[in-house]
Amino acid sequence: MKHMAQVAYLIAMSIFIGIAVGAFETLFGKVIVELSAFRLTHFYYLVPFLPVAGMIFVYFLYKYGKTSNKGIALLFLVDQGKEDKIPLRLVPFALLGTWMTHLFGGSAGREGVAVQIGGTIANWFDRTFKLAQNAGDIIVIGVAAGFAGLFGTPIAATFFAMEMLEKGKLRYQVMVPTFIAAFVSSSTSEYLGLKTFKMPLHLHVELDYILLLKLCVIGIIFGFVGASFGRILVKSKHYFAEKIPNPVIRIGLGGIAVALCIILLHEGRYAGTGSNLILASFGSEKVYIYDWLLKMSLTILTVGVGFWGGEVTPLFSIGASLGAVIAHVVGLPIPFAAALGYTSVFGSATNTLIAPIFIGGEIFGFEYTPYFVITSAVAYVFSRHHSIYPLQIIDNRNL
Repeated sequence: MKHMAQVAYLIAMSIFIGIAVGAFETLFGKVIVELSAFRLTHFYYLVPFLPVAGMIFVYFLYKYGKTSNKGIALLFLVDQGKEDKIPLRLVPFALLGTWMTHLFGGSAGREGVAVQIGGTIANWFDRTFKLAQNAGDIIVIGVAAGFAGLFGTPIAATFFAMEMLEKGKLRYQVMVPTFIAAFVSSSTSEYLGLKTFKMPLHLHVELDYILLLKLCVIGIIFGFVGASFGRILVKSKHYFAEKIPNPVIRIGLGGIAVALCIILLHEGRYAGTGSNLILASFGSEKVYIYDWLLKMSLTILTVGVGFWGGEVTPLFSIGASLGAVIAHVVGLPIPFAAALGYTSVFGSATNTLIAPIFIGGEIFGFEYTPYFVITSAVAYVFSRHHSIYPLQIIDNRNL
């Protein structure tokens, strides 16, 4: 009876976590959209100041942020019992840092901040209202709420949260409150007017041996690209930190390189989240054969030298634009291949399997689930467990 009461209490509090996180994600997402639009109309006035803005932000982050400078790593450390709490000040620092990156043209995403907001708020609820004995379970709930509030995919968010922190072990004991928090957060952000990406394919595709072979081939390619992204990103962070120990100088010098590349390479085509490449991949706009590679390189450089943001939306754009290119080679409909790349590159880079399958269903249509299963599974196998999250625990006993 006591256990049931605790479960009911946790479910009830998950609703409040979802509402709070969804509201924050709406603010965060809407400001990103406005800043990105402002950057487009004032491109040459803003991008040259990317290194200066980065230096100012990092200076204040290390002076007043305390442990906030660890960023998303704090979620893993609390889950693993190596940190006691996530400071609330992480939220404003994460918001301001990511807004700054997008305003001045860095190549980065949004989900890193989204899950940090969710994890921080959930951790505060846990410490304030004593929600569970295991702090990591509450982090899972917060991560799901953060992801769902920004992307509008509550089912995928539920599994992403459980796969992100520890691969090979799903926390069934918190699956229901996790989904509830994700669903409420997604509904809250939708009610408050945050627009999310949905692209029903409306394609007729029949699975046969030829198509199965094609799906396996492109799955291998997507897996290799996603794994390469994760491996190079982690190594680049260590490399830049070792060569330039001072974070202020590091982001300043790196910011100069990023700004020059953003200006010289198609005048901002690879700035921001990469949503322009996603739309081009599913529309009639030009997709260059090298779009995915340049977006991948500039995102690694931007995040590697210390700019705040995320990697997931750039991964979506890398996968979609790569899929659009591969479609011509293997003879698949461009939107179909772009959707498969969208999900599979994300999965292989984050070392997740179930989440990308449901992302495909929630964004492109559940009637294509068998195809997402095949490509995501092949990409996952060939990614060899490389991940953009170096602190992710790999439970080999369940793999």
